Amino acid sequence: MNTKKLTITALLISFAIMIPSVVFLKVIIPPFSATLGSHVPMFLSMFLGPEVAALVGIGSCIGFFISLGPVVAARAFMHILIGIIGAKLLQKKISFRKVIIITAPIHGLLECLIVLPFVGVNIYNLLIITGIGTILHHSIDGVISSAILKVLEKSKINILNQQKETD
Repeated sequence: MNTKKLTITALLISFAIMIPSVVFLKVIIPPFSATLGSHVPMFLSMFLGPEVAALVGIGSCIGFFISLGPVVAARAFMHILIGIIGAKLLQKKISFRKVIIITAPIHGLLECLIVLPFVGVNIYNLLIITGIGTILHHSIDGVISSAILKVLEKSKINILNQQKETD
């Protein structure tokens, strides 16, 4: 891993750890919670490859464990899997927009599976609150990530080609 990729990875991990603690725009409807922007480091890390996406996902788990506890941290563990899936899709030249669309229902389903032991077979809490809530949160953070990527492209800070440069 070159110095630039390592530095960007470290920054994304630090954002993934900090966002759960510092962002005040949160929606909490147990067992669901949404912290605006918490998926952004994961989405950006996808452009750096599956390994980086996994590391940033681990950072997200740590951040949510510190700020909201083990159940939310278990849900954040899904960021590792979604990040890896997204990174592999980007490596196959699938557009970022399509990656967000493809990974949203997977993300929702995985978080439903995580909260299942805590809510039982309460369909409303499981599928509507957690599943649909996660898909909406994922999509909103995808839009935020797209906007950040456009700004980065215009400012010549190009993380989009990191995968090509380091392979």
